Amino acid sequence: MKIPKKVHDQILQHAKEGYPNEACGILAGPSADSAAYFFPMTNMDRSSISYFMDPREQLRVFKKIREMNIQMTGIFHSHVASEAVPSQKDVKLAFYPEVSYLIASLSNMEKPVLRSFKIGEKGVTEEEIIVQEGI
Repeated sequence: MKIPKKVHDQILQHAKEGYPNEACGILAGPSADSAAYFFPMTNMDRSSISYFMDPREQLRVFKKIREMNIQMTGIFHSHVASEAVPSQKDVKLAFYPEVSYLIASLSNMEKPVLRSFKIGEKGVTEEEIIVQEGI
């Protein structure tokens, strides 16, 4: 997954702003392996152990993505106290096997960790995040 540094920083900032609750968002780009845009979402659960995106916000973002002629390429959420790996619940609720699932761990707020995974019928596979400087 290729992510401009600006988008990478937006994701981690949104995660920190959501603390002590999980934060969430949608990533989009021109191709399945890139995320040129980050759309922060409201966590309706307001929970430190789960997230649920606001359905109205989701519809607005999906409409915007269509208007921009790009595609959803990722779904993001944070873990406030655990590793940046999908939980059993995350795997169970991964309804889009074609997108990447990005998770930020805030267990060390000074050095948050962002990781990306593909989740599908074959299980969970980590993928490399390439942060593109200057984009």
